[in-house]
Amino acid sequence: MSDQRKDYGKRPGSRETGARTHMQYDKPYGKKPYQGEKRSYGNDERDYRKSGRDKPYDGEPRKKKPYPENGYSKKPFDRDEKPYDRRRGRDEQPKRSYEPAPVENERDEQPYLLIGRNAVREAIKSGRSIDRVLVTTEHDGSLGEIVTLARERKLIVREVDRKKLDELCMPFGHGGKTANHQGVVAYAAGVTYCEIADILDAAKEKGEAPFVIVLDGVEDPHNLGSVIRSADCAGAHGVIIGKRRSASVTAAAVKASAGATEYMKIARVVNISAALQQLKAAGLWIAGADMSGENMRSAAMKGPLAIVIGNEGEGLSKLVRETCDFLVSIPMQGHIDSLNAGVAAAILMFEKKRQDAE
Repeated sequence: MSDQRKDYGKRPGSRETGARTHMQYDKPYGKKPYQGEKRSYGNDERDYRKSGRDKPYDGEPRKKKPYPENGYSKKPFDRDEKPYDRRRGRDEQPKRSYEPAPVENERDEQPYLLIGRNAVREAIKSGRSIDRVLVTTEHDGSLGEIVTLARERKLIVREVDRKKLDELCMPFGHGGKTANHQGVVAYAAGVTYCEIADILDAAKEKGEAPFVIVLDGVEDPHNLGSVIRSADCAGAHGVIIGKRRSASVTAAAVKASAGATEYMKIARVVNISAALQQLKAAGLWIAGADMSGENMRSAAMKGPLAIVIGNEGEGLSKLVRETCDFLVSIPMQGHIDSLNAGVAAAILMFEKKRQDAE
């Protein structure tokens, strides 16, 4: 072996002389000596040493890498379960078990909370069953009135820190913020849903033409609470909501309604179209809110009527639109051609009451 090959790869200097090594310079020392003509294997013109093979390609098929023990998933298999294998058919593959998807309305299963001073006050006045009332130590303004009403009804009143109320109201916030509890929270039973027949009976007892609000896919609980509040102020006899693809009466909806859920009859149905057919059979006209409809000022909205409000983004579904007797629209003059679902419902409600008063 030549002297050039002997010296290749040696460290420069020694410990005695104190010279720096090639590891301290972070680069090899010297140049690699000539090792003959470079050979290429295959069409890629690469050296087999750079490709990671231990020897040049000799034409034999490469061995496939073994499949991982658990297939393509990081989730470990059971001992009796076999890993995924491409060579087997689809029907012969192992059946994997997955955890069920979380329930969308999981908050409905939690203890029902009444949040805010108006919601708690109206619940106490209406005689609703309340387990206990949590208030802050500072009884300012109307909060002292709520505590007095609760103690007159012999309810359990507990004074807690404001941080405790913040933790309770955190899941019911909007936009990542904690719900504004205003210093009082009450544990109460969930809202009692009624039937459509109960709404019609309530109108008959008052001797008035039935007036019903139907919500087709309103998903925001704040919009739902706003509609219930406006319906109570406009003299509607009830509100009908769907079980699927629709917001339920949660604590956020009660807070937005300012306690109107205590006085308004609310029916929860499986099929909105079937509910509209039932209202038609009872003698009500069905008016759907849609931008392509007739101007509400010229539309006939007197007498027994049901107003249908659609989803915040998609509006009325196709089947519900076809079930409606006619469509009504709100005249617009600005640059934006749509309104909030709660605002649009309120405008149509009071337009109906205006026509009834004429």
